[in-house]
This record gives sequence, C-alpha cells and structure tokens, in this order.
Amino acid sequence: MNLALDGKLCLVAGASRGIGRSIALSLAREGARICAIARNADGLAALEPELASAGGGPHATIAADVATVDGAQLAVDACVAALGGIDIVIANVGKSFARDSHDMTDEDFAKSLDMNLWTSVRVAQRAHPHLVARGGGSITMISSVWGREAGGAPGYNVAKAAVISLAKALANDYARDNIRVNSIAPGSILFDGGGWDRRVKADPAAMAEFVKRELPFGRFGTPEEVADVVAFVASPKSSWITGACITVDGGQGKSF
Repeated sequence: MNLALDGKLCLVAGASRGIGRSIALSLAREGARICAIARNADGLAALEPELASAGGGPHATIAADVATVDGAQLAVDACVAALGGIDIVIANVGKSFARDSHDMTDEDFAKSLDMNLWTSVRVAQRAHPHLVARGGGSITMISSVWGREAGGAPGYNVAKAAVISLAKALANDYARDNIRVNSIAPGSILFDGGGWDRRVKADPAAMAEFVKRELPFGRFGTPEEVADVVAFVASPKSSWITGACITVDGGQGKSF
C-alpha cells in the first residue's frame, strides 16, 4: 500500500534508537522527510546514513531534550527551519524510573511525568501552529501496554495512561484544525540497549519464563513491527482514525 507519505515533513522525537529509530526509518522508506530528534547526538549521527539510504529526504537530525521546555521549543523550531514546516509529529520519548512504589521518590515520579507525558504535551502544543499552517496533519504519541492496564513501574504506568488520555483530548480539540491525534500502545519490545535487552542479559532464565507466561507468540516484539503500524496511523491513509489507542503487543495485553 502506498501510504501517501511522499514529501511529508515529519518530526520524530526519541529517534536515536529502538522504536523511535525504526519509526524514522519506516517513514523515510515511504518517501517522507524526517527531522530526527533525540538527546543522544552519537545515536543521531549513526542514524544519518541509514536515513539517507532509506529514501525520502533530505533529512535532518537535531540534538535536543524534549523533556524540558526549552528543548521542546528548540526541537520544533529546528525542525521547521530544517524542513520548512511540519505535517506529522511522532512523540515517542519515554523511560521508566523506580520500579517499586516503596522505592519511588517525588523526584522519580516527576521524572516519569516529564519523560513520558510532558514530552508529548510540549511537542504537540508547540508543533500545533505549524501543522495548522500546512492545512492539518497528524500527531501520534507512543504510550504502552502499561498505559492501557495496570503494570510496570508506578510512575511509568500513570504517565503512559495519561498519554492515552491526552491523545484523546487533543484529538477532540484539534479536529477542527484537520489534525488527527492518536496513541500507540506497544507491548514488550526487544532491541539492543533497551530495557528488555538489559533484563534478558541480566537474568535470561527469568526472562524466558516471562516470555512463556506473558507473550502468546513466544517472543518479544520488534521495533519494526511497531514502526510500520505508526507509519500507517500517521499517514493520510488512516484519515478517519483519531482519538484511538492502537495496541501493537502480540496479544500481551489483557484489556478489551
């Protein structure tokens, strides 16, 4: 299917590795122009030749921390300067902190909200006028299976649930501007350097049991499997999908 993404101007936050990196490459393969945003300048440098060979372009990479007010503004401003506007926003940044409520401090909870919720809020708000100037577009926020149901670290669970709620609220507000807003809820995704990769290396026997018990297909998901769904949801081919949370979890989630 041609996703009608040729020449679309895409801001992809959290693009230096994992799911964000795969989203950037998937969109580029569809002919889009990518502005890849991340804190990790080395990761962005490694991504540049991959983007160039994927297609689309010309592309850009910007080192910025969208978990901060100034970083979010820098990311959007630099994207507009590099690409000439914004048609599509992918808000992908996220991280889990204290994994047990007994160990969680106020700082841990604040970091969870900054990294998982406020990154989406700040980028969406600052990109909104640029999407309006282009006649509309789409915003896709990456939540988690632990945004749809209980699980994971407490702060992460709360923040990812809030991302789903945020996407729904913005979908209603932004429809008048011809902007669609959706969220994606990945399950357990394995990639080099990611949280599941670290757990597998630290305790392979426990992780093998987790896979057997929790993942119906008997394996972790891949970033590419999430990225291809994101590319469709972000594209004009999903023009009547907004305010939705779409699971990409191989049946891991238990909610309806």
